[in-house]
Amino acid sequence: MKVTVRAVPALSGEIRPPGDKSISHRAAILSSIGRGQARLRNFSEAADCAATVECLRCLGVDIEQIENGELAINGAGREGLREPEETLDARNSGSTMRMLAGLLAGQPFLSIITGDSSLRMRPMERIIRPLSLMGAHFLARGDGSRAPLAIRGGSLKGISYELPVASAQVKTAIMLAALFAEGETIIREPVASRDHTERLLGSMGARIKAGRGLIRLEAGNLSALDLEIPGDISSAAAWLVAGAIHPQARFRAIGTGINPGRTGIISVMEEMGARIVVRNERVVGGEPVADIETSSSSLEGVEISGDRVPALIDEIPLIALAACYARGRTVIKDAQELRFKETDRISATAEELTKLGGDVAELRDGLIINGTTKLHGAFCDSHGDHRIAMMAAVAGLVAEGQTEVNNAEVAGISYPGFWDEVRRYQLCD
Repeated sequence: MKVTVRAVPALSGEIRPPGDKSISHRAAILSSIGRGQARLRNFSEAADCAATVECLRCLGVDIEQIENGELAINGAGREGLREPEETLDARNSGSTMRMLAGLLAGQPFLSIITGDSSLRMRPMERIIRPLSLMGAHFLARGDGSRAPLAIRGGSLKGISYELPVASAQVKTAIMLAALFAEGETIIREPVASRDHTERLLGSMGARIKAGRGLIRLEAGNLSALDLEIPGDISSAAAWLVAGAIHPQARFRAIGTGINPGRTGIISVMEEMGARIVVRNERVVGGEPVADIETSSSSLEGVEISGDRVPALIDEIPLIALAACYARGRTVIKDAQELRFKETDRISATAEELTKLGGDVAELRDGLIINGTTKLHGAFCDSHGDHRIAMMAAVAGLVAEGQTEVNNAEVAGISYPGFWDEVRRYQLCD
């Protein structure tokens, strides 16, 4: 679909972000191999999470959809999954494919998992290598790392493994396999990434020790855990950036997760000069949550690199947009992971912001943005990537004139109600 976005004279309001996509994936998977029934409230309605749920059902897990975004999952236990009769479909979800590969590696049967054309182009070598070292057997297309993946699991042994690149998805795949492996599995991270899986495992009774980039985990049973999923900070980020770059704006994002591995967007925007206030901090289901307020700000360019990148990897397109409205130069480096998302996000971000009048140049591993640019409306394309679609929409709320976003429906991959929110605020004069 194509959506037209027009600049508005004022932006003001309160949003409640959808349930965190990253936590929803993990909670569904771990609850499926736990013992007892788990109630997951505010579960993400994103297409990616729906793909995970459907794959788990194909593995024999009893999952009931209850109204108001709640799931009831009757855990099958560590030995209760069954061989799927059909190929598992991860659709467009890299999270689904990578994490379920770890789960499937521990199962004593053959399974095949695939995805859409975009996902089939994304390399899976970083999960295939450690899971193969543990004893799982993979067959894959292309160079041996492209989906569909055929996985013959079972008879795993714990390993000591150092991640070449910080990745919460790869780390999670290894931890899921470790729950079925003989002996201890040790994982070392070059930079600490988001720790949603570690927190959930600890709350569900796993034999895990984690901290300072080191994880030690042994096989064991998990107990069901009722959970309220926090609001997704990656979804809230669209409105936090909109509030900061619009000249007449004030926004509040209620009940947003502020896991330390996810709050890079807040620290970077504050460094740029954004007026951000975090209020009402509390803990929900083992995860820190708060209400985040933002308002019109005068921004300055910054440099982002190194161990700061994993905590804001999903928000870099939005940060690049904010940088277009900042004084001076913003340099983003060490973000080569963006080349392997739903699209090449480095290239797509540069291309779309340039269409809008931004002064943006690509680096091998990032971007250079020269700010103080007034953006203008343009015909933009999402490149089939939800993050690019939302970046273009936020730009359209501020840029002079009219912006059209093609293939806009992909925003629903992570934020099903996003365009409804945009339409609501376009009526705010």
